[in-house]
Amino acid sequence: MYEHDVIVVGAGGAGLRAAIAAHEAGADVAMVSKLHPVRSHTGAAEGGINAALQEGDDWELHAYDTMKGSDYLGDAPAVETLAKNSPEETINLEHWGMPFSREEDGTVSQRPFGGLSYPRTTYAGAETGHHLLHTMYEQVVKRGIQVYDEWYVMNLATTDEADPNDRECHGVVAYDVQSGNIEGFKANQGVVLATGGPGQAFDHTTNAVSCTGDGHAMAYRAGAPLEDMEFIQFHPTSLPSTGVLISEGVRGEGGILYNSEGERFMFEHGYANNSGELASRDVVARAELTEVDEGRGVEDEYVHLDMRHLGEERIMDRLENILHLAEDFEGVDGLVEPMPVKPGQHYAMGGIEVDENGQTCVNGLYAAGECACVSVHGGNRLGGNALPELIVFGKRAGRHAAGEDLGDPEIRTGYGDDVEDETETDLPVTPGDAGVDTSGGVAADGGVTADAEGVLERTVETARQRVDRLMDKEDGVQHAEIRAKLQKAMTDYVNVFRTEEGVKKALRLIRECRQEYQDVYVDDPSRTFNTDLQQTIETRNLIDVAETIALGALVRDEFRGAHWRKEHQERKDEEWLKHTLISWDDGEPSIFYRPVILEGENKTYEPKERSY
Repeated sequence: MYEHDVIVVGAGGAGLRAAIAAHEAGADVAMVSKLHPVRSHTGAAEGGINAALQEGDDWELHAYDTMKGSDYLGDAPAVETLAKNSPEETINLEHWGMPFSREEDGTVSQRPFGGLSYPRTTYAGAETGHHLLHTMYEQVVKRGIQVYDEWYVMNLATTDEADPNDRECHGVVAYDVQSGNIEGFKANQGVVLATGGPGQAFDHTTNAVSCTGDGHAMAYRAGAPLEDMEFIQFHPTSLPSTGVLISEGVRGEGGILYNSEGERFMFEHGYANNSGELASRDVVARAELTEVDEGRGVEDEYVHLDMRHLGEERIMDRLENILHLAEDFEGVDGLVEPMPVKPGQHYAMGGIEVDENGQTCVNGLYAAGECACVSVHGGNRLGGNALPELIVFGKRAGRHAAGEDLGDPEIRTGYGDDVEDETETDLPVTPGDAGVDTSGGVAADGGVTADAEGVLERTVETARQRVDRLMDKEDGVQHAEIRAKLQKAMTDYVNVFRTEEGVKKALRLIRECRQEYQDVYVDDPSRTFNTDLQQTIETRNLIDVAETIALGALVRDEFRGAHWRKEHQERKDEEWLKHTLISWDDGEPSIFYRPVILEGENKTYEPKERSY
């Protein structure tokens, strides 16, 4: 067993920042990650960090743009915390050695991004996330913070009081990929989940294969609700063959979208008469797919993104990485021809419900980054707001987990007197493990054990028994078959355009995946470097998370942000200025709602029509 004050699970941007902050607060902190830190998916972030740094810009403008972009589903305390703290944290990165792009006078460069009223996106070429990871990892090494890399965290060690608000998290259980050993990691003060997004629930995604919703699923099964999971961002510009991301920075620098008829459709077809290509991401993604659906797509699949007119010097200075991606994956030279692009699953606005300090309703359990929902992004995230979320809320989670007093949060978590129950929606299947025989089966891994005494040891033993069952089974269904079925269901029916019957069909297919998973087995018999075993466990997590996405998409019968419903083509503020929350409840998910907080420090954000 390993023991530290604070355990950070995941070593991307949020995890690194949380670990540094906990260390600065005096805690003995360790990071446990299934990847080496600089291999984390934050490294794929291209665009930049939104921060009000220039004269003429201020945090209140950033907060307003963020709230508008969220389609008024962001919580004002979180939105304002992000906007206020991003400048300081961005400057701090520069002091740590972050190689931001510069203007001729030496000031850091900032470019326009979609949905912003001011060019406040600070960047490092088109590799901002890559440089962010390396800059913060240097700080981790400098401070001597312990990193257990290539340890896959399987479960949380949590007590099992009836009310999740009374539960406590005492650590985690992890599988050492190199040796095959399963060990416990005791956290004396707190566990911070920073495990990234659930992109692998879809088959066309910009996310890495490591983005399997592990933190979401573990927290969910331990009793922390998942919030606003229906809001999935589909980035307008991913490469058709692979899903590889083409940065919004291309459009920020002046890149233009064309359909097959050579029309600049964002303007010519009235999708965004003022902002054009720099409308918010949900608007642009729907516009592209509408062009394809109406027969104006290139090869009936994608549209063209053209940056040739920017000139070679500017492209090489600010977007060189994009040239390499287009050439390597599509065989296109962006200097002489347009690039094919189409929407791809990119980001989850929802996640583990937390307050401004990153704390869940389970004592000692925190979350930060994409796996968390504070909620900054509401119904739609603005480009350039993911990286400041990592550094601002990663820092706060690390500090609070280490025992610092950050004041009482304004955002509430867990089931309380301020919520209302979902009672109206007729579900096509019974979600969760209900109805599935989990007696000794591989799905009987709720992640919640008994009282605090010996909770970690018992969770370790449960995990070892689960792995033994998986490894001892000689035949059955391989996880890859189940995962492919799940991904196709989500891409077909819970994509940019959603219908009631389609989402219900997805829930039925997810149910089938859960039942088939009862017969899953691991084909690779080895105990070392067994990626088949790891991916089998990840697939269970994807089933749980995909189901919450589909459940949220079914019950929210309105059109808000990235959530489009064919039967409900309007935003319904009187009914739906509230967050969707789904809790596990020992294998039987329950759905409830909490009001959005629109009262900020100096103003109340009044919902308005969102046009660009």
